Amino acid sequence: MKPVLHIEVGFDVICPWCLIGMRNLQAAIARLRACAPEVAVHVRWRGVQLLPNVPAAGWPFMEFYRQRLGGDTAVRRRQAQVSEAAAAAGVQIDYQRIRNMPNTADAHRLLQHAARNGSAAQRDALLERLLTGYFQRGEDVGDPAVLLTHGLACGMARADIAPLMLGAAVPFQADGVGNGNGGVPYYVVNGKLVASGAQPPEVLLAAMLAALEPADAVAP
Repeated sequence: MKPVLHIEVGFDVICPWCLIGMRNLQAAIARLRACAPEVAVHVRWRGVQLLPNVPAAGWPFMEFYRQRLGGDTAVRRRQAQVSEAAAAAGVQIDYQRIRNMPNTADAHRLLQHAARNGSAAQRDALLERLLTGYFQRGEDVGDPAVLLTHGLACGMARADIAPLMLGAAVPFQADGVGNGNGGVPYYVVNGKLVASGAQPPEVLLAAMLAALEPADAVAP
């Protein structure tokens, strides 16, 4: 029987570590396919709304982080840390373009619809567009017009996705449960939590290979 890996990834589209984590996971899967092409890999993205209390209009991005981290120096230090990790993953993040910290309920509803009703390619394309749109072009991914544009570009029907734009007042109902501490990204492989945070490709690859080992091959 063909070996199978079921990978679940918890994410939010306003978390830069999730963009980095997506790239690292893509790299890890590419390495797995090179060394074990017989393995079937199925990825499921689980939406986690980190800031459900953000209003419909969002919060000013820099002011949010000043209050969260304690001032401009702390913000610059954190952004430098993220940018360094992003560069290592082959990702560019343009903080100068980001003006808004949006509510992501509608974005998650749209992605959930794509996962349930579309193809894996549509889902992946939509996630790519939302993450890069926010972190590289400064798009407001809480704006229904922006979300509709991306959904239509991924081949979804307006009549199907327009009703999903319910706004910040309607909570997003997530599928399943998180990793226990509310953080993202997190990775569950074949039902077992194997990593939290934007782990490098080699860590994710090692976790995937370990999950493929027979249970009786694991030392007590």
